[in-house]
Amino acid sequence: MNFLDVSHSLTGRRWVGPSIDIERAAEMMVQQTDLPRPVCQVLARRGVPTIEAKGFLNPTLKDLLPDPRLMKDMEPAAARFLEAVRRKQRIAVFADYDVDGGSSAALLLVWLRQMGLQATLYVPDRIDEGYGPNVPAMQKLATNHDLIICVDCGTLSHEPIAAAKGADVIVLDHHLGGETLPDCVAVVNPNRQDESGDQGYLCAAGVVFLMLVEAGRQLREAGAKGPDLMAMLDLVALATVADVAPLIDANRALVRQGLKVMAQRQRPGLVALSDVSRMDSQPNTYHLGFMLGPRVNAGGRIGKADLGARLLSTDSMIEAEAISERLDQLNTERRDIENAVRAAALEQAEERGLEAPLVWAAGKGWHPGVVGIVASRLKENANRPAIVIGFDGDEGKGSGRSVSGVDLGASIQRLVAEGLLAKGGGHKMAAGLTVMRDQLEPAMARLTELLEKQGAGEGGPADLKLDGALMPGAATVDLINQIEQAGPFGAGAAAPRYALPDLQVRFAKRIGESHLKLSLSDGMSRGIDAIAFGAFDSPLGERLSNHGGARFHFAGRLEINTWGGRQTVQLRLDDAAETSKP
Repeated sequence: MNFLDVSHSLTGRRWVGPSIDIERAAEMMVQQTDLPRPVCQVLARRGVPTIEAKGFLNPTLKDLLPDPRLMKDMEPAAARFLEAVRRKQRIAVFADYDVDGGSSAALLLVWLRQMGLQATLYVPDRIDEGYGPNVPAMQKLATNHDLIICVDCGTLSHEPIAAAKGADVIVLDHHLGGETLPDCVAVVNPNRQDESGDQGYLCAAGVVFLMLVEAGRQLREAGAKGPDLMAMLDLVALATVADVAPLIDANRALVRQGLKVMAQRQRPGLVALSDVSRMDSQPNTYHLGFMLGPRVNAGGRIGKADLGARLLSTDSMIEAEAISERLDQLNTERRDIENAVRAAALEQAEERGLEAPLVWAAGKGWHPGVVGIVASRLKENANRPAIVIGFDGDEGKGSGRSVSGVDLGASIQRLVAEGLLAKGGGHKMAAGLTVMRDQLEPAMARLTELLEKQGAGEGGPADLKLDGALMPGAATVDLINQIEQAGPFGAGAAAPRYALPDLQVRFAKRIGESHLKLSLSDGMSRGIDAIAFGAFDSPLGERLSNHGGARFHFAGRLEINTWGGRQTVQLRLDDAAETSKP
């Protein structure tokens, strides 16, 4: 049954409310706890038993952090790491160029600096070297270092790791492993094929953090003490959210605690980046994913690859401010490049058809630094896995994003094994690939076939799932704070979305290119303000701007807006539908 009888909203979606089973579980929780109904609805949707409700709202690392030793190779990795520290050996950190790689590298660099060691940072250039370790770089690092630690990369890098003659190598990664592992001291990766997968939700920074937990334990057993790991959780939180790792299990506690650490504004790089991003409130997952993350990523996408890691690891406020300004400039340039590629890719994908199991586009000169973002946009538009590839000559480098329930990384690896892709790898929701021009069509046809077998392409436009309905007067700051206790929200833990039924638009103003600011009223309470980002990219903006006094049901996420020291409730509007009333 359609929620509020909405079968076709202004954005063309059907509204779906909670199931009968979830409603019953929520009602039982309301009766047996003193929690508000909206909070119980969120907990019931997440499958939290009533008896565990109070504990779920207060996630702690003590309760949720897995024992590092449950992961294969963890103990030898930490032992070799500590041996290098004890013997003051030369250590190099080879990191991926995204937020997860930069945060992972910063964790190690900061930890080592506090122990009196300066490690070498190496981040490959996205265009010249591509993702992960390469033979020339590893050979060069091995001539000047005793230990190389590969973070957020390395699990599939057999040849480059073998080329690191004279140096030991440790891999701390989370990308999907192959049938064999590189020959090195340790490969710590919860997504190795011989792992249980119980910790497969961790990003690379989470894996690095667990290695440092194990190193701390080994230090204590030897009567020594390591740096304060709790103070480093801001880096883990940033990586977890920006890498779209599911906010479940230990990730909930890591992010929750990491946001508290970030709010203390002790890390120069994050302070400077927050200021240049014009963050004016307590950090939350939105800030990490949409304000800080893209700026850290900008260096690896279109600038100097190591800027993000340098920013996150510096202890100099002057250096942090300079790098932040540069990253902010690069992020603006990235947006311009992205918009151009996005328009071309969407036009091509629409011509090919958005109903296929795989939506894809490829073009000459498309910047490899933005193809992943554009793939995300295509995925969101079509509710299908998406691949976007930029060609330089006959070689194309691409990136893909998947939808829930469809393992893109495994399918990409299958194509590599079959010889249709030159390189490729990743995880369930995201993957990278290299393809030669003459293999493009057969590779995409084969990938479409593999994804179709997993169920890709069966759904239409994504339904809008709602947790319930609220009137504006019930949406208070206190209620939102209580709902937030069920978070943090993000990947794998969707933020609750509510319908506010039968309201009028009192005020509507276009903001910038495509956003819409609204004031909504039910005629009884003070009403509620709303913001619809990208409203004019769909029929939403035009219809609500020219509402003609009509009444609408509105749907979106409730958030707290802080302005001038005053907190008010705001609806981040996702959709609207005209009421059936005359």
